[in-house]
Amino acid sequence: MEYLLKKIAGELSQNLKKAAVKAGFLEDGEEFNFELEKPKEKAHGDLATNLAMLLTKKARKNPREIASTLMEFLEYPEVVERAEIAGPGFINFYFKKSWASKVIPEVLSLGEDYGRLDAGCGKKVQVEFVSANPTGLLHMGNGRGAALGDILANILKEAGYEVSREYYINDAGNQIENFNKSVEARYLELLGHKVEFPEEGYHGEDIIETAKNIVARFGDRFIHLPEKERQEILGEIALEEKLSAIKASLENFGVKYDVWFSERSLHESGEVEKTVKLLLERGYLYEKDGALWFKASQLGEDKDEVLVRKNGVPTYYAADIAYHKNKFDRGFDLAINIWGADHHGHVSRMKTALKALGYDPERLTVILMQLVRLFRGGEMVRMSKRTGQYITLDELVEEVGVDAARYFFIMRSHDAHLDFDLDLAKEKSNENPVYYIQYAHARIMSIYRQCAEQGINLPSLEAVDLKVLSSETEIDLLRHLAEFPLEIEKCAKSLAPHHLARYLHELAGYFHTFYNSCRVLGVEENLSRARLLLVEATRIVLKKGLKMLGVSAPEKM
Repeated sequence: MEYLLKKIAGELSQNLKKAAVKAGFLEDGEEFNFELEKPKEKAHGDLATNLAMLLTKKARKNPREIASTLMEFLEYPEVVERAEIAGPGFINFYFKKSWASKVIPEVLSLGEDYGRLDAGCGKKVQVEFVSANPTGLLHMGNGRGAALGDILANILKEAGYEVSREYYINDAGNQIENFNKSVEARYLELLGHKVEFPEEGYHGEDIIETAKNIVARFGDRFIHLPEKERQEILGEIALEEKLSAIKASLENFGVKYDVWFSERSLHESGEVEKTVKLLLERGYLYEKDGALWFKASQLGEDKDEVLVRKNGVPTYYAADIAYHKNKFDRGFDLAINIWGADHHGHVSRMKTALKALGYDPERLTVILMQLVRLFRGGEMVRMSKRTGQYITLDELVEEVGVDAARYFFIMRSHDAHLDFDLDLAKEKSNENPVYYIQYAHARIMSIYRQCAEQGINLPSLEAVDLKVLSSETEIDLLRHLAEFPLEIEKCAKSLAPHHLARYLHELAGYFHTFYNSCRVLGVEENLSRARLLLVEATRIVLKKGLKMLGVSAPEKM
């Protein structure tokens, strides 16, 4: 569907191209990209273009002179009231006031479908996120990844993609061996045996809790088993517990996965071996010192990488290549990974491996996420009561709630460090951004309660003249409602959910201003009806936007 503002921008864009052709700046049918977007400052109009400045080389003229010529040849859409040249050569377009009220019928007719796009054309996208080692509890950094991945998946689905959420379980390799040894050591300690704790073991309190649970369930049943067998059995029991805890934490945080994919299954099915064999057949492996090496340097990397050690055991890199091959073999058009910033060096290596296998590396996008720091009372919070080390996601949610946690985790761009203020997240004031947005929705519901008390029903569109919505406050709110579909498109295109968080905060601001300056009830009847419909359109967009963030829309606060 082509939405109101998108339709206006599309018509204006086409007319600008035609004007450039008529002026002799472009050839008919020539592709030429330029921007047509909302200016940062309201005084600069409703839309602005940089076309004149981009045509400077072609036209060999001053950009302001080019802009003036373009305006002579330009056919203005009916909605445009005037255009002005600004700065070095921007053309700013100012719309007639009447255009904005047209967004209300659009929102009301579509309801919860308002903002839905077909930009994705049904392409299959896999979003893999969190994928923390199942050897401990989820920490607050995992929480940022969980919020980012889940909300991005919501946005992509709204933009017309077929989306699958996936968690990659790292249940193979050295970390699992160390995990098994750690659980065994705690198990034996609890049963009164003196043991030397493994040097690379996991020291968290949660491992002791897990060992206690095993003792409570099974007692000393495993004490006389051979060491290797005992480690594997205890590890399996502990791993199942850890995965259950991870799933429970994520579901408590509002995240549900479509697929939980086991790394171990890649080894057991032979997929890792098949992937290594395929790279060998394609001429990208060689043997050195008894190990198999991937010719990564041949494809632009700094150095070659070991895929199979001299003891015949594949490296984690080999399994990860097999996993990404598996993703595309399952029919995904695009794969999106959300990784911590410390995985930066692995991005290029993975794309290189996909290229060696014959896949387009551009089908893989990796979002690198920066660290989170928690603050309370202006001081950084370092220690967890439960783990003795990191703050768990459960602890964070217990303190601030799911709504605040999810919003705060994505209110900044993923590539920026995030300082999470615990005091602000719990504050019931306009300073708290999620409270500020939710309060806007609660205010709308309070208007509806007043309507119910007075026997006032929501009017039909046919019975209202919406052109009476002409004040600056009303136009600002209407304009922002019209931008919602474009905001979803921008979020999906840039894979950046923080734009949606910012949009909703701005929408709440426009509504609060409207609420404080424009009476809805107790004014002239047509004006009251028109404002009620504006309020309803705002409610629809606010509620839908919050739902996409996984944040509740309360009726009272």
